[in-house]
Amino acid sequence: MSSQYLGFYGGHNTRRTAIQRDLHGTVAFELGSAILRGDYAPAEILPREADLMAAFDVSRTVLREALRTLTSKGLVESRPKVGTRVRERAAWNLLDADLLDWYARVAPPLAFALKLQEMREMIEPFAAGLAASAHDAPAFERLANAHTAMAEARNVDEWVRADLRFHLAVLAACRNELLVPLGTLIERTLEGQLRVNAKRADVFNAALPDHTVVFEAIARRDAQAASAAMAGLLRVTRERIEG
Repeated sequence: MSSQYLGFYGGHNTRRTAIQRDLHGTVAFELGSAILRGDYAPAEILPREADLMAAFDVSRTVLREALRTLTSKGLVESRPKVGTRVRERAAWNLLDADLLDWYARVAPPLAFALKLQEMREMIEPFAAGLAASAHDAPAFERLANAHTAMAEARNVDEWVRADLRFHLAVLAACRNELLVPLGTLIERTLEGQLRVNAKRADVFNAALPDHTVVFEAIARRDAQAASAAMAGLLRVTRERIEG
């Protein structure tokens, strides 16, 4: 099963992230991915600047800008007369959008899918209950449109886009501005999980009834039912991941 996750969570994904669109960003991506992959262990000193410049064929200015990027994300720290050291894993800011995306590419696919699932199970049932209590008309309209798009989806791609919109709309409907960036943060990695789950189901839209139960509970402002329905939906998701 884990091989099905590789295309979305493993190193075979070749999409360029925003940070890779310039030279220092590409170096930051490649060096950061190497650290996340375990090529350089925590507390290990990175190769000398001259060696890294040669390895990436870049100037000192470009390399130092890349290292500043990695420093800001908690991956490395520089010390005079010591060099640039990989920080302990607890210091890595894996909730940084770039770092999360890089980690998704190099982490063991099944392990990453389960970590993402754990995060969803902690957040989304409560969010669904909060959305039921707190949603306003514009937020509910976005949720309704996403649910309609799921019902009308004709293929996996349309389903995944609509499914992602649905879950992001639930977070937005909470009317808690701290939850909206969280949805945006995990959007790229969640899309991969939703796609795998759709392909593992008997039909791509097999989960529509479960989403409808969530939607209807939110619509009637039944927070307890919405939370329970989302928890049930995620139990099925976990079964597909582990199956």
